[in-house]
Amino acid sequence: MNMMQHDSKIYVAGHRGLVGSALVRQLNAKGYNNLVIRTHAELDLTDQCAVRDFFAQEKPEYVFLAAARVGGIHANNTYPAEFIHQNLAIQTNVIHESWRNGVKRLLFLGSSCIYPRDCPQPMKEDYLLTGPLEPTNRPYAVAKIAGIEMCHAYNRQYGTKYLAAMPTNLYGPNDNYDLQNSHVLPALIRKMHEAKERGDREVVVWGTGTPRREFLYSDDMADACVFLMAATEDKLAALFTLDTPPLVNIGCGEDVTIRRLAEIVARVTGFLGNLVFDTSKPDGTPRKLLAVGRMSSLGWTASTALESGIALAYHDLLKHTA
Repeated sequence: MNMMQHDSKIYVAGHRGLVGSALVRQLNAKGYNNLVIRTHAELDLTDQCAVRDFFAQEKPEYVFLAAARVGGIHANNTYPAEFIHQNLAIQTNVIHESWRNGVKRLLFLGSSCIYPRDCPQPMKEDYLLTGPLEPTNRPYAVAKIAGIEMCHAYNRQYGTKYLAAMPTNLYGPNDNYDLQNSHVLPALIRKMHEAKERGDREVVVWGTGTPRREFLYSDDMADACVFLMAATEDKLAALFTLDTPPLVNIGCGEDVTIRRLAEIVARVTGFLGNLVFDTSKPDGTPRKLLAVGRMSSLGWTASTALESGIALAYHDLLKHTA
């Protein structure tokens, strides 16, 4: 029997973001309609007392922890204190109150930046904590590593069934297109759309264009998360060992150079000008490709091709800027 039933009470923390909104769409599409959601104005997850009161009142059975302070290189470099403080506070409050209130299963969403900067490629779950992190997003990465360790610690001490899913770079509906704080793909989509509208002859892309990145459409990520939460305990037995963190990578298993990514975005948006690479800007990690064998062995693989997904994301941007 599946763990998560269609009438189970499910709390999606961070339902308005890229990850959380995709989770809500997937849950609804698959017939899970007993969802609990709160906006940030209704529930500040960094407020320990507020989170305690919420869990005591609602008593969710399953929790998707997608709420987080997120951003690209610029945002991580500019606001390191907020990135470590807010993420530690959110996940500490939600994970602890999930245990106190008997949540049956929790899924903590992290990021591929938890792995060492010069990690062997593709990055296996076993490579966690085997080398130094990328300095530009270390506060965020340390917070996420703490969340993984917290899930593992509660599983070991209290017998909980908390999972930690590490998605690769995500994109899709409800992404952040703020040029100061967004990730590389939404930033490129917006830059090229606006350049096309203005009739610009060129678009500047940060860095050399040589780093390789993997990108996963957000609804594919959400499909994987629902798959994990609905799986039987027997199926996930290998993730709930006492010796290793309950960690699983979620990706498509393929990457592209930033230059190639920019060329695809130009094609999708219809930008016909030149791409200029500003080599004075940081590249970040040289390569970030996740090993996805663990999810594949469980029976899940991504289904949305990169160019198709970018077209869907661009359509969503147009819908919200019309």
